[in-house]
Amino acid sequence: MNETFINEPDAGPASSQLSGISLMFSQMITDMKFVGMFIIIYGALTSLSIIGALIGVPLIFVGVRMRESADFFQTYQMTKDKTALISAFDAQAKYFRIAKILIIISLILMIGYFVLIFTFFTYLFNQVPGYESITMLLK
Repeated sequence: MNETFINEPDAGPASSQLSGISLMFSQMITDMKFVGMFIIIYGALTSLSIIGALIGVPLIFVGVRMRESADFFQTYQMTKDKTALISAFDAQAKYFRIAKILIIISLILMIGYFVLIFTFFTYLFNQVPGYESITMLLK
């Protein structure tokens, strides 16, 4: 397989496939830059509160990694430099690693939030006279 398949002039039916791949590659770079910038802006807005900064600052790093990856992919597209391609995949791997950690933390916090809300409402219902205890309903 030809390793430098992007933007190569070629004759025959494979040429149209290569130009399609080149177009998809360019669109992917554009989308990565947009998503990266959106995540950076979202992280900055989330960081406006002290508690939000715990999530917002890592989001900013995630967005920066995505944009770095897009820049490396664009460099590879223009120069066919293999180190740029390796750097692009490395930056993208860092993006996914940080995003995975943030997703796991968010899920844990969400579960904790639901447990806290359930506990609060259980306490509240137990304080209202005339209603059965919610703990009796669960047994």
